[in-house]
Amino acid sequence: MKLEGARVLIVGMARSGLAAVELARAHGAVVEAVDQRPLEELGQAAERLAALGVPFRRQSEAVFDGWDLIVISPGVRADLEPLEAARRRGVRVVGDLELASWFLEGPVIGITGTNGKTTTTALTGHILREAGIPVQVGGNIGWVAPCAMVAASRPGQWNVLEVSSFQLETIERFRAEIAALLNITPDHLDRHGTFERYAASKRRLLETQTAADAKILNAEDSTCRSFAGVGGRTLWFSSKARPERGAWLERDRIWVDGEPLMEIAAVPLRGRHNLENVMAAALAAHRAGVAREAIAAAVRSFPGVEHRLEFVRRIRGVDYFNDSKATNVDAALKALDAFAGPLWVILGGRDKDSDYAPLRPMLAEKARGVLLIGEAAGKIARALEGAVPLVECGTLEAAVEEAARRAAPGDTVLLAPACASFDQFKDFEHRGRVFKAAVARLEENACA
Repeated sequence: MKLEGARVLIVGMARSGLAAVELARAHGAVVEAVDQRPLEELGQAAERLAALGVPFRRQSEAVFDGWDLIVISPGVRADLEPLEAARRRGVRVVGDLELASWFLEGPVIGITGTNGKTTTTALTGHILREAGIPVQVGGNIGWVAPCAMVAASRPGQWNVLEVSSFQLETIERFRAEIAALLNITPDHLDRHGTFERYAASKRRLLETQTAADAKILNAEDSTCRSFAGVGGRTLWFSSKARPERGAWLERDRIWVDGEPLMEIAAVPLRGRHNLENVMAAALAAHRAGVAREAIAAAVRSFPGVEHRLEFVRRIRGVDYFNDSKATNVDAALKALDAFAGPLWVILGGRDKDSDYAPLRPMLAEKARGVLLIGEAAGKIARALEGAVPLVECGTLEAAVEEAARRAAPGDTVLLAPACASFDQFKDFEHRGRVFKAAVARLEENACA
């Protein structure tokens, strides 16, 4: 779509929306910005809109009338009635990822999944960068927004993008020459309504591929397996069996396309799920032209990602780990699986219509206790009652203090909330920083 002179409404003024405003204006569009929050609550976004001279209106049904194009941020529901009404009037409604794809130069590696996509995205970018291949990394929460990547994009430069279900449900032409779908387990059901709709949004990443493209799928995930006939040529990764094409674990090594890549012991990340992330990143990088030796060397030097099974510190013999990114039950299970125990686990936050009962067996086996915080504490307590001792703490700071009182040398305190963060925090990153600050205060008090 030609943006020169087009009337474009950008909905949602967080990082992605503001980048969309700047991109649309750079291509000659007549832009207006909308958000549910009043202008005075937008902080730096308000300052940037003023500097650009972009009009702002508070979100209402009336603001959706009279546009050639509406661009929504990932946090905006695609099925809002004013948006549906705009579609019925013939107005094109897309997300920020689709808008960026109209102008982004260079091939794309698109990575999605319920869990592991941030680590896999960061690792893939790290491998390409260490191998001397031009690359930029961006996409979903915690990265450069897709629209902000356009200015730096070049032909021949890889764009490694973490993409979410919210972004994928509104794509039309966005295409990943290499697509990785890591896993699909129930998440965001408060937004998508059903698991089937959630899975269908992930499938969109494959549906826009051509036969010349490649897709990387988890052979142990039944939903991923059901997508084998969609999109480009399939490469599999498996932690249990040897696929015909792809990567697998065998004899304490990671193998890629029939050749050993590296010893499992040399991978600097905890947990079997991170071995799967390494396999997916290795396949993507190998397809992008990186030799096995260079992949292995880059994996060994990978520092990990903040808030993903991040070691914080050891205080009086007790280890503290921050996995604030464990925002759903499956992610919390993967975090628990990375430890032998004994554990003190901090759970809670904003519920996403989740079932917490699957946590019972592993908590009963590994945890001395669960410290409950946030809005979902009551629901989690009912699901876990009788499986493990439960302590109502309310806030994250209180949970850290309670864990420190109860934990013995050799124990591990693990923040793996299994919930969204938005009841008490701005986002999962904010929650992780608060956790680390609370742990730092414990050490200060211990020293005092």
